[in-house]
Amino acid sequence: MPDSTLDPQPVYRIRVAVPVYLYDCFDYMLSAAQYQQAEVGARVLVSFGRQNLVGIIVEKLALDTPIDPRFKLKAISELLDEQAILDPKVLTLLTWSAQYYQFPIGEVMQSALPSLLRQAKPYNLLARTWKLLDAHAETKITRSEKQQEAYKILKLHPSGTSENILNLAGIETATLKALANKEICACVLEAQDFSPMPVTLAQMPLTPNPDQKKAIDSVLKVRQQYKAFLLDGLTGSGKTEVYLHIMHEVLKQGKQVLVLVPEIGLTPQTISRFQSRFHCHIALLHSGLNDSKRLQAWQAAQTGKASIILGTRSAIYTPLPNLGLIILDEEHDLSFKQQEGFRYHARDVALYRAHLENCPVILGSATPSIDSYALVDQGKMQCLELNQRAGTALMPKIHLIDLKIAKKQHGISQQLIDEIKKRLAKKEQVLVFLNRRGYAPVLICESCAWQAKCPNCDANFTLHHQPYTHLHCHHCGTIHRKPEQCPACNHAELKPIGMGTAKVEDSLNELFPNVDVIRVDRDSTSRVGSWQKIYDRIQRSEPLILLGTQMLAKGHHFPYVTLVAILDIDSGLLSVDIRAPERTAQLIVQVAGRAGRGEHKGDVYLQSVRPDHPLLTTLVEGDYRKFAKQSLKERKAAQLPPYRYSALIRCESKSQELNQQFLQQHAQWLREHSEQLIEIWGPIPAPMERKAGRFHAHMVLLSKDRARLHFYIRNWWQNMLHEKPSSMKLSLDIDPQEFS
Repeated sequence: MPDSTLDPQPVYRIRVAVPVYLYDCFDYMLSAAQYQQAEVGARVLVSFGRQNLVGIIVEKLALDTPIDPRFKLKAISELLDEQAILDPKVLTLLTWSAQYYQFPIGEVMQSALPSLLRQAKPYNLLARTWKLLDAHAETKITRSEKQQEAYKILKLHPSGTSENILNLAGIETATLKALANKEICACVLEAQDFSPMPVTLAQMPLTPNPDQKKAIDSVLKVRQQYKAFLLDGLTGSGKTEVYLHIMHEVLKQGKQVLVLVPEIGLTPQTISRFQSRFHCHIALLHSGLNDSKRLQAWQAAQTGKASIILGTRSAIYTPLPNLGLIILDEEHDLSFKQQEGFRYHARDVALYRAHLENCPVILGSATPSIDSYALVDQGKMQCLELNQRAGTALMPKIHLIDLKIAKKQHGISQQLIDEIKKRLAKKEQVLVFLNRRGYAPVLICESCAWQAKCPNCDANFTLHHQPYTHLHCHHCGTIHRKPEQCPACNHAELKPIGMGTAKVEDSLNELFPNVDVIRVDRDSTSRVGSWQKIYDRIQRSEPLILLGTQMLAKGHHFPYVTLVAILDIDSGLLSVDIRAPERTAQLIVQVAGRAGRGEHKGDVYLQSVRPDHPLLTTLVEGDYRKFAKQSLKERKAAQLPPYRYSALIRCESKSQELNQQFLQQHAQWLREHSEQLIEIWGPIPAPMERKAGRFHAHMVLLSKDRARLHFYIRNWWQNMLHEKPSSMKLSLDIDPQEFS
């Protein structure tokens, strides 16, 4: 009889996605008890090389799975979760994303986790709850309106309420701490309550107009199955009201709604609309939250406690047990495409997620992307049009001003100055748009024509006067002090050329000294809460001039703006990027759409040296859809995306010769092995060849067959990464949205 002690012991193994830049998952051993407890989708702490890393279990291997004798298995260091924190559908979505965007699976998995969970912190984070200590403290807070508001809300919740809920109600943590210092309230740490909150209406819905009702009915017919809709509505046509009607029906079924917006700046007004309509738990997910608040919001979504999840791009990967509807507002916006690292597009991921979840998805925009129109043409998406502005508001009229012949002051035409004066005299608001921050884009010597150029990039320095006078490269971040005289000829006069928002602000203050000018750009809104204060000010009925960059173009509702002035759009008309006309048209229509959304009719004045440009004349006729249809025809004739699928290889090193040599070698291999199914453009120098001291090159791959394109890229790309010199950086961008 054989000796049982010689029988091989079973090896319990799991496959783990580890956050390293490798395309494989890795096997680890664990004890029988750990194997029994481990769940696919849970976190484990593992040793990888010299590091301890947090990975995700993607598979529990059967005991008879062969072991590769070349590798010595390591045991896991710790099982971090008793239950899976990523459900099977989200794991499928993440696996698909890693394969489609050709990015390491472990890195992709990490993108679905809040920062604290990536750091091996425990799942059960205690929640900060604020409780009232003094119910008769009115006399202690007579001076601060914020503290009075916080006190009133705390009084409504004698048993305490979470800090997240208070923050969503507009009460800042600093205000609560100020009350705590006066011993009016106190913060306690308590175990989180993940039980769902019932959904009730806080406000009766508005009666939809015929276009809105048709759109609402179309979505609700299929609310329990997958279907993609493009909500193509003019600016101010009431797209949000359509969302709210559909959301109400979905929420009544006990389902969750995921709403994505392109930028943090849109979340205050969006959450305000949701809170005024629904009494329910709303989870907010964006990069402006600190780590603990982001984890708590993520947990509220992942456990089903939150009924509405409002977030930016990365929220598309949030686990949601009862997902019933996905909404992507401003679906055309470039912010939905990640431009570094894992270069996914939230719009395309949202379509695939809705398919997995078997629920409808709505892409909304006044200026839909050409790609979305193509999906409608292919029958993959249904278009729902909203052709009239909500209420009594009318579409603004666009007027072109020829800068070649116009009289100007400070770069602003006299005609435009006169129009601004008329609006301000009527106590109305004016929006002045210039998509260029700083004081001036060029600093030049009037004597020898020397220009202040960045030493590290093929770009000029931008002149800034705040917080002190300096030169700033907006591409690599280099900052220099402004020279007192010309470095080339010692001439004393250096002249700023062109306009940035800071310079226009000075000009407007000089032209309209009795009216407040509010500047909105990345420089003026860098402080936490600054944008919210500006937004609140705009909502008051008082004359002012609002000046800013494309931050102002993204779906904001400014009811008192009746005049929009676009100072310079010509650079977008001259770009070589195939998507530049589309981006320019969208920007013009979106900015123009901020005018006349209230009771008074709006007008738009656009300054240009090319007022006869076909794109501008089409938009003056108020027809973005006509422009889009023409663009689709042109792209089809030229066989450009979306009529061919594309991938962009970006290469950077200390030598352009090295870039060209390396890319050319690998392009040749692909040409020989891809059965002529892939067309290769390049390699060529990038539009900005030198950036941050390194040289950049591009290579574009195009094919009519998406599956074959991805098939040939997969191994070819991983070989490139393996063979590249250590000093070289490579990136692969599937379905690129920019070629810069």
